[in-house]
Amino acid sequence: MDVALAAAAQGPRGANPLVGAVVLAPDGTHLVTGHHRGAGTAHAEADAIEQAAAAGLDLRGTTMVVSLEPCNHCGRTGPCAQAIIDAGIAEVVYAVDDPHDPAAGGAATLRSAGVRVRSGLRGAGALELNRRWFDAVAARRPFVTLHIAQTLDSRIAASDGTSQWISSPESLADNHALRGRIDAILVGTQTLLVDNPRLTARNADGEPAGKQPLRAVMGYRGIPAGAAINGDDGNVLHLPTRDPREALDQLFDAGVRHLMVEGGSRILSAFLAAGFVDELIVYLAPTLLGAGTPALEDLGITTLADAQLWDWDPSSGGAVQVLGRDLRLHLSPATTISSDSTPHRTGVATAAGGN
Repeated sequence: MDVALAAAAQGPRGANPLVGAVVLAPDGTHLVTGHHRGAGTAHAEADAIEQAAAAGLDLRGTTMVVSLEPCNHCGRTGPCAQAIIDAGIAEVVYAVDDPHDPAAGGAATLRSAGVRVRSGLRGAGALELNRRWFDAVAARRPFVTLHIAQTLDSRIAASDGTSQWISSPESLADNHALRGRIDAILVGTQTLLVDNPRLTARNADGEPAGKQPLRAVMGYRGIPAGAAINGDDGNVLHLPTRDPREALDQLFDAGVRHLMVEGGSRILSAFLAAGFVDELIVYLAPTLLGAGTPALEDLGITTLADAQLWDWDPSSGGAVQVLGRDLRLHLSPATTISSDSTPHRTGVATAAGGN
């Protein structure tokens, strides 16, 4: 299970949980390890089974150890429970139940087919690995990635409003790759009117990539007819609200399960203050401006004891990466321990939360 959890951490966070799977021969020999590589790709169990098939391995009578209950539904990929049954795997050991209603029930399906099933092994570690994904599922909202491209002194634009390009070409390419994985990208109306962004996923040549996110704008002002965001596909959604929870509800109803919030500072701060950020990605350029637009506004924190704490997140390529001249920082909200030994999750809002 430790190997499965380590493999799971290699995948990207987002609409799906991080999952790893290991297949063991009847004598305990480690045969293959699989992990999920993001929405639309093979799940960890299917990845392991496909690797075994490619290597000519017969999985009948083997044991699969997986960090999450195998799914039981047909999404962009088939149900893992049925794939396990078809492969002839005799036993499944998993860490925690899948809380996602459409996917849950895999254990029951396996048992009904005669597969031995056990659960709970390394459950705490599996819950911690995906705790923000579990929070988002429980709250019926998208998993939220917040993206900031800033200077060393935390500026996202100079005093005259110029911001292209603070980030290196390598950071921009990384960001566009992320845009190709998410369901939607969100900015505020102020950013729309000032920067007139396209919000599309583009390849190295500047041409549109294959998969494009929904382009969403949050705020009371409408989207101008000539705005670049409108594009040719009509894949645009206006959210007439300034409340992050209301915006998330509308996006969830529109089918969005992974949202990236790109700014500016007002909307970034609103989502952070409301506790709806599950993953923070900061592109830090070795540049100083001294003045200009700060990355964040007031978060309502007046004393150090109330500061938001974040942990370095080793998943999705690592906590710190060098991209050209920039650093890419990857963080998740920290779990802190209070004086009464009760765990508290930094920046967590419940289903009824919001501003």
